Amino acid sequence: MTKKNYRKLACAVALATSFASLPGVSSAEEGNEPETAVTAQAGEAAAQQSPETVTAQDAENVASQNAEAAPQGDADTAAAQDGEAAARQSDEAADAAAPQDASEATLQQAAGDEAGKVAADAGNDRIRDWAKLRPTEEAIEAYKKKYEGKTIVDIELDGATDATRATAEKAGKLHAGDKYTAAGLDEDMAALLDTGYYYDLFPSFEEVPEGVVLTYHLLENPVLKSLKITGNTVEKTEDLLALVPLRTGELLNSVELRRDVQRIQERYRADGYILAKITDLNIDKAGNLTIKINEGTIEGFKVKGNKKTKDYVILREMRQKVGEPFNAKKTQRSWQRVNNLGFFEEVNPKIVPGVNPNAVVVEWDVKEKRTGTFSVGAGYSSQDGVIGMLSVGDTNFRGTGDAVSITYEVSGDDTDAHGYSVSYRHPWIDQKQTVGTIRVYNRTYEYDDYNDDGDYIESYMRKYSGGEITLGRPVSEYSTNYITLRNRKDKYCRLTGIGNEEHGAYDSAQHKAWVDYNFGLTRSLTLSHVTDTRDNIYFPTTGGRVSLTGEIGGFGGGFSYRKADVEDQRYFKAGHAQVWALRGQYGWGSGHLSEFSRYKVGGQDSLRGYRDDQFRGERMFLATLEYRFPIVSKVQGALFTDWGGAWDDGLWPDEVKGSVGIGMSLTTPLGPIRLDYGRGSDGGRIHFSVGGTF
Repeated sequence: MTKKNYRKLACAVALATSFASLPGVSSAEEGNEPETAVTAQAGEAAAQQSPETVTAQDAENVASQNAEAAPQGDADTAAAQDGEAAARQSDEAADAAAPQDASEATLQQAAGDEAGKVAADAGNDRIRDWAKLRPTEEAIEAYKKKYEGKTIVDIELDGATDATRATAEKAGKLHAGDKYTAAGLDEDMAALLDTGYYYDLFPSFEEVPEGVVLTYHLLENPVLKSLKITGNTVEKTEDLLALVPLRTGELLNSVELRRDVQRIQERYRADGYILAKITDLNIDKAGNLTIKINEGTIEGFKVKGNKKTKDYVILREMRQKVGEPFNAKKTQRSWQRVNNLGFFEEVNPKIVPGVNPNAVVVEWDVKEKRTGTFSVGAGYSSQDGVIGMLSVGDTNFRGTGDAVSITYEVSGDDTDAHGYSVSYRHPWIDQKQTVGTIRVYNRTYEYDDYNDDGDYIESYMRKYSGGEITLGRPVSEYSTNYITLRNRKDKYCRLTGIGNEEHGAYDSAQHKAWVDYNFGLTRSLTLSHVTDTRDNIYFPTTGGRVSLTGEIGGFGGGFSYRKADVEDQRYFKAGHAQVWALRGQYGWGSGHLSEFSRYKVGGQDSLRGYRDDQFRGERMFLATLEYRFPIVSKVQGALFTDWGGAWDDGLWPDEVKGSVGIGMSLTTPLGPIRLDYGRGSDGGRIHFSVGGTF
């Protein structure tokens, strides 16, 4: 480091000379204008945000661009102009030197600013007198080379008090009797500054017959009287002060202050406030140190690319408000919430500089995907006449975020499959994010019944009608409570096919008793608590989902029962795009459960490799381990094993069924499509579903 750079570093306030990330430092005297004389700003070009996440570097670049546009303190004074010139010289020196990182370059620029401005602070007698006494850089450079090779007779420390003398004596490598070198002088001056006790220093020489007497003229830092932190709103003052354990009544040590104040930056960063900066350090004549923080605020939000979706549908998912300090973690969570709406192919947050210094505008650029579905089918037979099906749905109805689904089936004969199903979901009923869902249905369809061994029993027309209402409200960022009221009637309409006669003769009293016991009116109340920390609800890679559910049946219906179950899903990254998915579920029931309310295991959503609803009972257990991996774009493969069963008595089944298999998931405009092949004790079976798996 050159002597010119020493002067620039030495003339900065103690912290500014050693803490590269500080944009400004002040030194003021009592009776002068507050926080004058010293400010330094460093500017960088703003960078665009990556498509999926907000990085700390992006935010810092934006903040630096804001800082570049911000006005300099005392910019209209000659001293300020000198400081700016010194900053430019510092930058040039840094470019000419060996490669340095960005933080060191910023340090030299800040120190250069301080050099000109501190010297011009006429209100500070101590600094003013020192500036008069101090030789110019050119003079120091000239005479320090003049005595090259002479013997050092003695080394004196002018200005060092008893508090710092011992430290200063140990810092230097040149000693009496050594040959003097300019390089050694540079190293010792740097070492003295690195002790942290000195505001500035310069050397002088006295030539004697035996050689040369070297004197270091030292300007000590002031004694610290008090410490105050201002500008903090999201971090408690007492917590920040605990990170800066400076001792009052002692000389201010810039090295210790740099280390301690760095912890403030680290605390903010750890909590996600990556725009937070120490914008000013002011120590007055009495030794009162003030640390000023600018936490970096959100100036506004903008939405781009949405043609159908209303702006408010996206903006209501923001986890921060305008005027709050920017937080990268909350922005990432906002991205997750917008992405989990399922309305967009791409969601890209970008940070752009705001109007005010260290303020940003968060811009959300989205690419919409098709959310509506429409399907129709029709046929004709001489027996039933016209047979048709119509299904219409939209998960983002009219761009409001509401979900609507309508299905209607018709046939020429009422004994055939027919009926309707309607559902409507409104996600934001009020400002507390209450979600409401209503379903109304009246359908008749054919159901194939099998026993636990997979043997065909019978086929019959089954009708269910009624409705249910569900309300949910978040209790925290990741947890939601739900309540569901259900009124449903199940009816056994007519027999359409016969296998073995497990129920006895189908016109017997035994079969009639089975129908009477399992079909009728169900009225129930269901309470559930769900905690969902998955990063993506459609293709999760991290986090999990835990649900606790309790259901009570009765309330004037034909079935009185109690049910409780718990389910836990976990996801772990196993590489760049590979994921381990685990699921465990256990259910318990008692009382008079209808055929509809009994636990059912088997099929795509539970135990693959077996028939749908093959195992039924009042108890249930499921466990799944799945390894998921990418094949090509929008196609994902899976290897899995499922274990579980359903039974009526006891806490554990007499036999647990298992299967292994392979699967594939495809992302389409209609949503995820899942195809699995599972092989269990009854052989292999193919399963197909729209909407994916757990």
